[in-house]
Amino acid sequence: MVRAAPFVFVVLWSTGFVVARYATDDAGPLSFLAIRLSIAAAALAVYAQVTHAPKLTRESVKWAAISGLGMHAVYLGGVFLAISWGMPSGIGALIAGLHPVFTTVAARVLLREHLWPRQWLGVALGFGGVIVVVVDHMLGSSAGLTAGALVAASISVLGMCGGTLVQRRHGATMPLLWGTVVQYAASAAVLLVGAAVHEGWQFSATTRSLFALAWAVVVLSIAAVLIMLWLLQRHAAAKVSSLFFLTPALSTIEGAILFGERLGPLAVVGLVVALAGVSLTLRVGR
Repeated sequence: MVRAAPFVFVVLWSTGFVVARYATDDAGPLSFLAIRLSIAAAALAVYAQVTHAPKLTRESVKWAAISGLGMHAVYLGGVFLAISWGMPSGIGALIAGLHPVFTTVAARVLLREHLWPRQWLGVALGFGGVIVVVVDHMLGSSAGLTAGALVAASISVLGMCGGTLVQRRHGATMPLLWGTVVQYAASAAVLLVGAAVHEGWQFSATTRSLFALAWAVVVLSIAAVLIMLWLLQRHAAAKVSSLFFLTPALSTIEGAILFGERLGPLAVVGLVVALAGVSLTLRVGR
């Protein structure tokens, strides 16, 4: 199970970009996310209480909330906004998947972590591959790659990067289950305000939106998180990191099957180069 669980986690996580496409057809992106994270926070809080999970200190609550705003409110909010504005789910996943590259470079500058030469090569390949994919798509069709969608996707990457750095700096010993509850709750509160201001609260209870919500809560926000916690308890977290770069490729395949999204030959090359770059960036020296 330890060998299979990382693959299961990555497959489940890749469906998040497909869910974003379905969810934003009948709901505002921020409204959908606010409901999703509110339900997930409540469910995980009940689970943490029943299992007597370790509690957070007052100081760790603050840092959990701050890191959660970056990793959930800004990251998911940016991804959902970009896809709601027409960005193909595969390209959205590829851009969002660059956050390990940004995080690695930022950790080198801010946290003075060592960066190996092959990781610098991975940074260059990751950026170059994404640029090739975006340019190829814009040359073939400008639909879905508006300036607003690109800005939203870029902000999502910065949000995940910032949240991860805060988590790495202040949350290394944070109890993971209650920490996730605080992250979800803080993000849901901010997204509720954003949904009210930006969208006027949009959520239509259709079969599609309810199924997307159920999948997002049960599969993504609860099952995937519990699998990650299970892996971390068994010191297999490195497997999750090393396989995370497969998410854009899986999301691209899912987008092609479900929505007819296609990448040209040049974009496929760019995708492979970007994935190789992220893979190199995630590798560390012995």
